[in-house]
Amino acid sequence: MSEVQPLSGNWLNERAHLRKSLRRVDVTFYLLCTLVGLDTIGSVAANGPQGLVWMVILAVVFFLPYGLLTAELGTAFPVEGGPYVWTKLAFGRMAAGINQVLYWISNPLWMGGTLAVVALATFETFFFQLGVTGKIVAGLAFIWAGVLAVAASLRIGKWVPIFGAFARIVLLGFFTISVIVYGIKNGVQPLAFGDFVPTYAAFTALVPVLIFNYVGFELPSTATEEMTDPQKTVPFAILRAGAAAFFLYGGPILGILLVVPADEIKGLGGFIDASKTVLSVYGPAAPALGAICAAGFIIGVLTSGVSWAIGAHRAQAVACADGAGPAWLGHLSARQGTPIRVNVLSGVLASIVLVVALNLTEGNTEKYFAAGLALVICTTFISYLLTFPSMVRLRSTMPNVARPFRAPLAWVCTILTTGLVAYTVVVLIWPPSLPSSFEGERLQYTLSQVVPLAIVIVIGLVFYALGRPTRAHDVAPDDEVQQRVTV
Repeated sequence: MSEVQPLSGNWLNERAHLRKSLRRVDVTFYLLCTLVGLDTIGSVAANGPQGLVWMVILAVVFFLPYGLLTAELGTAFPVEGGPYVWTKLAFGRMAAGINQVLYWISNPLWMGGTLAVVALATFETFFFQLGVTGKIVAGLAFIWAGVLAVAASLRIGKWVPIFGAFARIVLLGFFTISVIVYGIKNGVQPLAFGDFVPTYAAFTALVPVLIFNYVGFELPSTATEEMTDPQKTVPFAILRAGAAAFFLYGGPILGILLVVPADEIKGLGGFIDASKTVLSVYGPAAPALGAICAAGFIIGVLTSGVSWAIGAHRAQAVACADGAGPAWLGHLSARQGTPIRVNVLSGVLASIVLVVALNLTEGNTEKYFAAGLALVICTTFISYLLTFPSMVRLRSTMPNVARPFRAPLAWVCTILTTGLVAYTVVVLIWPPSLPSSFEGERLQYTLSQVVPLAIVIVIGLVFYALGRPTRAHDVAPDDEVQQRVTV
């Protein structure tokens, strides 16, 4: 047993507002909602049958090692803030603070970017056209509904991702059944064996989206001190939610390939178009069922954003209270126990992203989706470049810390996960083949990635500078500060 307290500054005061609200079953469904992102299913299917093949390969070389890695870190260091804490212990507070800003800010970019766009496209497909102004109004409503859900106490707010997990199971299960009914009645698209042979071109196109589908294991650890028995809960949830997520992805992707011609599948509308096609087998009931499924899809997309925000916002508040950001952002609501100030700031940023991007693209949602998804993946994955190596670094620097779960082949897990996210970042910033919506516009595409990333890093540096007064509250140097958490 050893005592490890990597947090100081104002955190010891703020942590008094935390309440234990997460049981093992809550964390499992929360993680399932996090892992199964409905917004990227179409992007995988758009690359044909190879999408399924690469999904299986990456499950072995990325998803499994990633789960083992986060299970060890989450049980060895069960401290609120998760990835921020691991990175701070391994590489210091400044590196962890900048890293955390990248991790956090990807959430408002995602909410205001790809998630809002997918929700809007779904609404227009099954209901009516909105126009640019209508999209902005509806998108803002979508964003702030998420902000309100995240601001609620975890005792109440946890039911949003739990409901989202059940919505995914029902929606994707019904879609898969409908594909079978459609295939029996109308036949399906022929899939040649050669279409399944993996190629490097498909690898470069698919790796970013597939790995993005597979990330999120660390999110429950951002609320570790709000769990009951986290050292048993975290590995349990990772194992069960990870296995369920793999199968929930595979069925719908295969369904899309079977009912939508390969040359008509788009990254944004693949799942939406396939749903509209297969529901036609229900005859007069198809419009009503389509509306229900569309509403379920939009709710599923919203809960994805909420589940990530619950974790990312907590980690950012912990970082700020610890002195890696402005103190006012590190405050937790005494009544709700949630980082409401981070939530509201995230809502404002997401709203700006939505309005600016829709105006710049003149409502071209396919173009907006391609650039927005790439940027979200980049910001998240750059943060993983420090988080993933934390495991082997901490085994070396803190060998006496108890590790209830110890990942096998630690160096293999670290090299595979870190190498794949590094490769993904490079491919996204300078892809061998541009997204179809940016055909012939490489400079415009590259600037859509590089400029925002540079701005986010500058924000991280500014945040760290603003945390200097908080760091003055440290009761001892960072490497000597101890806390109540027994590991």
